[in-house]
Amino acid sequence: MTTEQRLSQVFVELADTLVAEFDALDFLSTLTERSVELLHADAAGVILNDMRGSLHVVASTTDRAQVLELFELQNDEGPCLDCFNHGRAVVNVGLSDARIRWPRFSEAAAEVGYQSAHAIPLRLRDSVIGAMNLFSAAVVELTDEDVALGQALADIATIGLLQERAVRQSGLIAEQLQTALGSRILIEQAKGVLLASAGVGVDEAFRLMRDYSRRNHEPVKTVARRVIDRELTADDLR
Repeated sequence: MTTEQRLSQVFVELADTLVAEFDALDFLSTLTERSVELLHADAAGVILNDMRGSLHVVASTTDRAQVLELFELQNDEGPCLDCFNHGRAVVNVGLSDARIRWPRFSEAAAEVGYQSAHAIPLRLRDSVIGAMNLFSAAVVELTDEDVALGQALADIATIGLLQERAVRQSGLIAEQLQTALGSRILIEQAKGVLLASAGVGVDEAFRLMRDYSRRNHEPVKTVARRVIDRELTADDLR
């Protein structure tokens, strides 16, 4: 399969989620997974503004990325925050060279094995609703074409989140975010159940639940609830 064919598949996959049964968490998880694949990263995550002035980590491809993004928000420094605050991409950041700019974040990133980071805004014209972080274990530089592709993916995500705003106005984002956060809590609990009951790692646990939900056309939050209620085991998910 050529690169162009894979890009077409990814854009169709993302566009296919813009339907009545829109699941923000599943959509943003797909966005981060495909961004890792296409933009030479090892992990990715998304933060969103809840329209009340607070930022939240909503999706991430790995537990390490999620923890690092939470660290960004708690310590008020890092590429994703700069990207969100200024509405511009922050790319090709070698974290060993960014200790003056983000001393605490750079140290935390090094501790979990990341050497470079990028951040791309989720924006529509002048409205910035969040940002996507990309992390790499090596020093990785994005080309202008890579940055343009990353922004195109982020733009699709923004349009997906804002598609019903004309009807529901700003309440849509708050509602979607609360739904996504509620789903995230269930998923974290289900990860813990799978870890305790079957020794499944946290990243593998989420992948198993996502794969099961897609095979069975069942929302991932429902799958997580069934895991918590012991209706599904790790063997059932495989």
